[in-house]
Amino acid sequence: MRARLAASEQELEAERAAHDATREKLETAQNSIKLTALQIEKFKVQLARLRRMKFGQSSERLYLQADQLELTLEDLEAEHAHAECVIEGHVQDASAKAAPRKPRRAPLPDHLPRDEVMHAAPDADGCSDCGGTMGKLGEDVTEVLEYVPGRFRVVRHVRPKLSCNRCNAISQAPAPALPVPRGRAGPGLLAHVIVSKFADHLPLYRQSQIYARERVEISRSTMADWLGQASWLLQPLVDRIADHVMASVKLHADDTPVPVLAPGTGKTATGRLWVYLRDNRRWSHLDKSAALFRYSPDRRGERPREHLKTFAGFLQADAYAGFDRLYASDRKPAPITPVACWAHARRKLNDVYKADPNSAALEGLQMIGELYDVERQIVREPADFRRKARKLSKLKALDFFAWADEVLSKASARSPLAEALRYAVKLKPQLLTYTDDGRLEIDNNQAENALRGIAVGRKNWLFAGADCGGERAASMLSLLETAKLNGVNPQEWLADILDRIGKGHPINRIDELLPWNWATPQA
Repeated sequence: MRARLAASEQELEAERAAHDATREKLETAQNSIKLTALQIEKFKVQLARLRRMKFGQSSERLYLQADQLELTLEDLEAEHAHAECVIEGHVQDASAKAAPRKPRRAPLPDHLPRDEVMHAAPDADGCSDCGGTMGKLGEDVTEVLEYVPGRFRVVRHVRPKLSCNRCNAISQAPAPALPVPRGRAGPGLLAHVIVSKFADHLPLYRQSQIYARERVEISRSTMADWLGQASWLLQPLVDRIADHVMASVKLHADDTPVPVLAPGTGKTATGRLWVYLRDNRRWSHLDKSAALFRYSPDRRGERPREHLKTFAGFLQADAYAGFDRLYASDRKPAPITPVACWAHARRKLNDVYKADPNSAALEGLQMIGELYDVERQIVREPADFRRKARKLSKLKALDFFAWADEVLSKASARSPLAEALRYAVKLKPQLLTYTDDGRLEIDNNQAENALRGIAVGRKNWLFAGADCGGERAASMLSLLETAKLNGVNPQEWLADILDRIGKGHPINRIDELLPWNWATPQA
């Protein structure tokens, strides 16, 4: 009995410690939410002051600061909504107590067309309790703002409330299931806001201005709240895409800078968006392509090491030194084999040729061009066929390096041509790797293409707003780019899966919602 008592006391102490740890985490998260709310209110005051200062010599600079604050508020308000979902474990419904910062919701515009959806009461044909006839007591109407490509509509969900004439039992259909119940936004509108912000590069405050021209008033704050809740709902899909990407035998990797506004300082730092691309369609048409984006506040080597901690295989990337420790022979779970990019080597020679058309760089460009001639003949061929065809490529590549060594022995060490050739010669083993394996590619252009849209977005985003905004952008870009890689319309796909998730799609069937498993819903 003493032994049992001691064991029980140990279990109780362990449970108490676990409870204390959970409570401490919860308190930390709640304090973080309060701090974010205070930051939001502070920036709103600053923004209001800047908007009032319309005239004077510094008006253009003030408007730029106001735009920066708009972007910061977007990201902080979205993060606030996301954090609330994390703590609650679900998206808050309309009956939840509204936060003090939320204004009273205005009715939806009268001029918009309405589509009525009737939700019949379960006992409309007779009382389930006593069999008596049902009489109408009234009805509840939930109006949801929806967006179909090119126009807004209002969907009126009508739920008649019936009462039994004999026993007074009441019957009514449940409220419609929505992805964001407290926001009255339909899945089509949520998808449109996400695609507009992350694919079409329209910040929320600009979307608000566009909708106002159609006499639909949706504040930036409201859309940020929707975005935070939607990102929490979609996170399991992002996690599933991440698992799929890291299971590939080969990845393409690249990164690009994004300017991030430091809250409260008005200055910017340089964050990074990384892409890890699984795209094996050139040798395996059955393999499903996917793109995983990650955000980091800097470009330190530990960032890609953290992103790729579960990956083992071939990594096609540039010569960034931060990748070097990934190639260590004692790396766990297994070493990563580097594969260099011939497009980078060609680009450096091309720069030399443009500056001096009489340079020997032209001969090097022609030799690299012959390598690409081979690749054009083996696109969509099986991996083993590609490997055999590349025996010729290996001979041509070795000829290129022999030529490069000869030119380097004669050229000035500081000449642009010598610098370009030294880059290629230094990476000789990594540049030759693709010739021995048909699953690999000659260059890393696929990853560069995945980042191309971000280069356009930088001009429209101005700033990512805050680090939390960069992380959310990475998650949303993972979903949108993966949909495009699989030939799926991102807006149609997002609208449908948000609708299904809102209606309670089981988490253990999340794979059904992935772009390559998704079937277009019938009209």
